Amino acid sequence: MTTVSFPGLGIGEFTIDPVAIRIPIGGGIEIRWYGILIVTGIILAFLYCAYRAKQEGINFDNLLDIAIFTIVFAVIGARAYYVLTTLDQYESFWEMIAIWNGGIAIYGAIIGGAITIYVVCKIKKLNFLKMMDAAGPAVMIGQIIGRWGNFCNGEAFGSEIPEGNWLYFIRMGLNSSNTSFNTMYVHPTFLYESLWNLVGFVIIHFLYKKKKFDGQVVLMYLTWYGFGRMFIEGLRTDSLYIPGTPIRISQVVGFLCFALGTLALILCLVKANRREKDSAEYTLAYKKISRPSSFFEENEANDLSDASENLAEDSNTDQEKEDA
Repeated sequence: MTTVSFPGLGIGEFTIDPVAIRIPIGGGIEIRWYGILIVTGIILAFLYCAYRAKQEGINFDNLLDIAIFTIVFAVIGARAYYVLTTLDQYESFWEMIAIWNGGIAIYGAIIGGAITIYVVCKIKKLNFLKMMDAAGPAVMIGQIIGRWGNFCNGEAFGSEIPEGNWLYFIRMGLNSSNTSFNTMYVHPTFLYESLWNLVGFVIIHFLYKKKKFDGQVVLMYLTWYGFGRMFIEGLRTDSLYIPGTPIRISQVVGFLCFALGTLALILCLVKANRREKDSAEYTLAYKKISRPSSFFEENEANDLSDASENLAEDSNTDQEKEDA
């Protein structure tokens, strides 16, 4: 159970039970809000992806095949990423695969999902970059909703906000069974990330139709998310670290996504603009070449017409002389 509040927003204390439904079967089955929100995010992400995939010329049957494999291997990737960065916490293989005990990472899901999409697209001979463009903003929907699962679990919060901090107004009062302290006011990093992704999704959604090359949308997603995560991760208290160092893994990955994504976007946009300019110049040159040709053809046709008229007149004159 977690007791939270947002006094700066006028929201007093309320308690959240991470378990949504308890089914009295066997030793008892619990359905948690986290799972419900994750599944909801996946469904909405799929529906949006289907909308974009149709625009990209990818039919629904192919998308469904891609989605089935991608969801499975994204979950595996999310768990594998977390386990590989916290190997010292596990004593057996069984503990490593016990995903129901918690422990997944979004970057692992992105990596596992991207590899799966690539493989399935290769097998089905589909355009990988078009599919990734359709999937990019869809993933953001899953992240927007999924972060509220962390809220329900009383996790993924940040460090304490000192009074006077410019974000103090949005502070979250927290007293959780997962913590060893009484109520303290912390950065609601789950909310920061959810809102950051929401803003990014809106921007990318409206820029989607203006993309100039395949792969632009997914690069925009990686760049946007990487930039935000790079800063938000620095506020969290549950970060994964590179073993033996004080360096947060997600900050490094976020920085790489932002830096490499920005570089790729710039280079590809320059190339796309150059190609667009060359195409425009070619079209203009073609029109200039075709105009004289049309002009000469028109003059030639006029000359033939005049010659025909003159021949007809000469013929009529000869006929008149014969009649005379």
